[in-house]
This record gives sequence, structure tokens and C-alpha cells, in this order.
Amino acid sequence: MQFKALLTTENQGNYDTKLVTRHIDDLPQGDLLIAVSYSCLNYKDALSTSGHPGITKNFPHTPGVDAVGVVKESCSDKFKVGDSVIVTGHDFGMHTDGGLSEYIRVPAAWAIPLPAGLSPLQTMQLGTAGLTAGLSLLKLEAMGAKPGDNVLVTGATGGVGCLSVALLGKCGYKAIASSGKAQYSDKLIALGASEVIDRKQLSEDSPKALLKPRWQHAIDCVGGDTLVNIFKTLAPGGSVAASGLVASANINATVYPFILRGINLLGIDSVGVSNDMRIAVWQRFANDWQLDLPQGFVTEIGLEQAYAYIQRFKQGDIFGRIVVKIAA
Repeated sequence: MQFKALLTTENQGNYDTKLVTRHIDDLPQGDLLIAVSYSCLNYKDALSTSGHPGITKNFPHTPGVDAVGVVKESCSDKFKVGDSVIVTGHDFGMHTDGGLSEYIRVPAAWAIPLPAGLSPLQTMQLGTAGLTAGLSLLKLEAMGAKPGDNVLVTGATGGVGCLSVALLGKCGYKAIASSGKAQYSDKLIALGASEVIDRKQLSEDSPKALLKPRWQHAIDCVGGDTLVNIFKTLAPGGSVAASGLVASANINATVYPFILRGINLLGIDSVGVSNDMRIAVWQRFANDWQLDLPQGFVTEIGLEQAYAYIQRFKQGDIFGRIVVKIAA
């Protein structure tokens, strides 16, 4: 059986990505053969198609770290033919072929059931970015965050940042969106932000160990000096859920905010997190977290358009979510 897939090839350090015809035997080993309904685009896909060694080392390779679809063949007692499933995280779309393909084959442990109340399209409007935002809010809630609290979101125009703003607004938090892209301020307000601030307020280094408390909690998608400044400006007992390193993977911080204000740093892992946690987040999105995203925030494209939009990710020219419709 033949099918269409996006494929990146490498030749002496040069990478080329195009839509090709593949055969079902080209897919990796796995328990489930899945006909993909939708995928979506993430910055990791831009890194993968550029040969970033931390994301993808072996080529040819099909990118796409998210997929939702229907099981066509199963060698697992966990799923049967006809089941609708979500595939995110693990090694999917990184060192193993991903979701920008009409068919995928994966281990059963990489799939979870699509919950009732959430459509395949809604699922890929969220994808790994939404999963990360949801995991962040779950951890903040576990540390005492409650509706009405001020919650800073850094990197607010990125995928995780945008959906964090929308989720916090949905749940009654006061989301303060930090961004260096002033042209998107109105869009962030439409998503649910109560305030938009310039990222320069948090990116500049200060010699002080502590600064005036400004927010009760934070979701950080940036890292580096921005994360250090969040430590300094969290209210006593506040927490920051950290999932990004776009500024830097390194932090040069003191322990003073931790021992004088009792703040908490919460790491967010959307790749290796347990399936129980994944299911918990997707169930929330199917119920009390179901988002009514503003018109124009989601762009639906076909598989043949996917690489053109991935190139726009490389240029930083994307706001909102790009959903790729795979099935006819």
C-alpha cells in the first residue's frame, strides 16, 4: 500500500523536504498502524527538517511530533481496529518518523484514546503545545494556584505561550502575557490575556538578588535571564512552571528567592510524561478546559502546504496554531 508523506533527506549537510509517495513497508516497527486524520506544526518540526541533532539525527525522516487518527491494524490488546487515538511525545517525530504522513506505525505505549467530547480537529488545534500548557497549569494548581491569581506567561506568542494564555483566561486567572512582538498585543488580549508587557522587562539582567513581587505564579517558555528574573519577582510561595529554553538553557541564579520567599521551580516534560498524566490533561480539555479559540487563531492547511509553513516557523513568522488536515 502506498501513501503520501512529508520526507526530509540529507546530502552532505544539506536538507531537502518534500511531499513524496512512500510504501507501508517503509514505516518503522510498531504495534499500531494508524491512518492519520490531522497533525499540526510545531517549532520542533522546523528544527527536525533543519537537521538539529538534538531532535533528528537519522535521515530520510518524516517530521511531525503530533497526530490523531484511527487504528487500522493492531497487535496490542490495548487498542482495536477502529479506535481513535492521539499520539504525542516519546520519540514520535524526532528520531522516529512522525505525523506529517497519511499513515504512521507506533508502539501501543505511544498512543492514548481520544477522549469523548474532543474532536480530532480540536485535538490538533492543541497538540503538544496544548499538552504542555495543560501540564503547566496542573502543576501550578497542585502548588496552590487558584482562579483570580496573577500568572505571568513568557514567550506568549509561541505555541505553548498562546495556549497557556487562552487556558488561564478560560479558567479565570489573570494572565499577564510577556512578548517582544507588540503587533500581536490585541491578539493576546483576544485569547484571554488581561495585560501584555514587553519582554524587555524580564530579559535584562539585574544585580539584585530579589526584586519587587509582581505575580503569584508563572509559566515560562523562554529560560535564561528571563527565568532568573521570574525567580526574583514571584510573590512569596509562588511557583513557575518551566518548559522552554528559547533564550538559553543556562540560568545564573542565586538561592535567595527560594529560601527567602519559598518559591518553587516546576519542570514540565511533555515528551516522557506518563500516559496517565497525558490522559488527565486531554480529559480536562474535553471537559472544563475546552477552549473557544478566537477566529483566525487556527489555520487549517493540507499536507502539501506543510513545508511552506514550516519554513515560516524557521523565520519566526507564525502566530497561532497550524493544523494539517491529512485524511480526505
